[in-house]
Amino acid sequence: MAVKRGATSAELGPRADPADASVEDALTLGDALRAARERSGRSLAELSTQTKVHTRYLTAIEQNDFSILPNRVFSIGYVRSYAAALGLDEQSAVERFKRESPDPTVPLQAPSGIAYEDVKRNSGRLAAVGGLLLLAVVGWNIFQRVSLVQAPRPSDIAQVPPNWATDKSVDKAGLRLSGPAPAPADQTVPELYVTPGLELQMTGVAPATPEQLEAAAASATPVRKAFNPRGALYGAPATASHVVLQASKAANIVVRLADGRVLFARQLTEGDAWRAPIGVSATLDVSEPTAFDVYINGEYAGVMPALQVPLSQFNSRAEAQIRQAAEENAERTRQAQLQAARQAATRPSAQTPVVPISPSAVPVAPVTSPR
Repeated sequence: MAVKRGATSAELGPRADPADASVEDALTLGDALRAARERSGRSLAELSTQTKVHTRYLTAIEQNDFSILPNRVFSIGYVRSYAAALGLDEQSAVERFKRESPDPTVPLQAPSGIAYEDVKRNSGRLAAVGGLLLLAVVGWNIFQRVSLVQAPRPSDIAQVPPNWATDKSVDKAGLRLSGPAPAPADQTVPELYVTPGLELQMTGVAPATPEQLEAAAASATPVRKAFNPRGALYGAPATASHVVLQASKAANIVVRLADGRVLFARQLTEGDAWRAPIGVSATLDVSEPTAFDVYINGEYAGVMPALQVPLSQFNSRAEAQIRQAAEENAERTRQAQLQAARQAATRPSAQTPVVPISPSAVPVAPVTSPR
């Protein structure tokens, strides 16, 4: 006798007829249905016509491939019709199908009864332990409160001072309230003291006067927007480049050398930049001039003026700015040195003071007469 799968004999119940026995004795439900079909001598096509079930589903049931069957309600109906057409017990076939193909939509139930029995068995002990803990906490709090209670004792004050508002011996004529005084400053910072001539003596450059600082601030060139890398950087390193092209939106750029070779070609996204090398004769070809910001010596110099621009145009501007900055620095240094020299010439020279000597202070040697 074959061993049953998925159920015990008590669950299956007694076998009432041969049809029921043929369904339960097979290894699987599909084996039982296939064996019954082979005994009847009918094909899957004939049974499909009789049961109105597609042969693909009948084959899947015989092969125990329940994954291709439709939803569970239709699958149970197919199994019931197939078993009835083969003369088998329909209910037995359906029950075995349910055992061999559990319903995944039914949630698992948590076990019950064991925890409740344990709690019921130990409820007396738990209640006793809880009562002891409660008594311990209450007793500890009572002990703390009792230990902090002190017996009343006389005051340490030997004599109570007189009340000046009611005592007639207190002179109230000299007691006058003045106006409110201003609030004290939170912090007092002394004014910075600079030793006159110390900076000139130590550095050789005279300090600038407030008027000179204001004039320099008025004549200074305003700082323009600086280059801020926000994406990938291509091209030459930062120490070997004075010109940077940064894309403000996605656009194409092609850099061609004088002989026609392509030095750089790429579609730059927003924030990507390309550093132009120094001393290279090339032509910049872009898809959209307004999509590229030009930075010369780290400062914003506008957008690309045209679709095709020679790189030498930007490099020449960068070199001119560098020369101009060097000349301005040299001129400022020369002016500072001239001003320091003029201030040094106008200062009085330090001389040693001459102290007059009175005749009475000069010691005179005594004169002796000859013998």
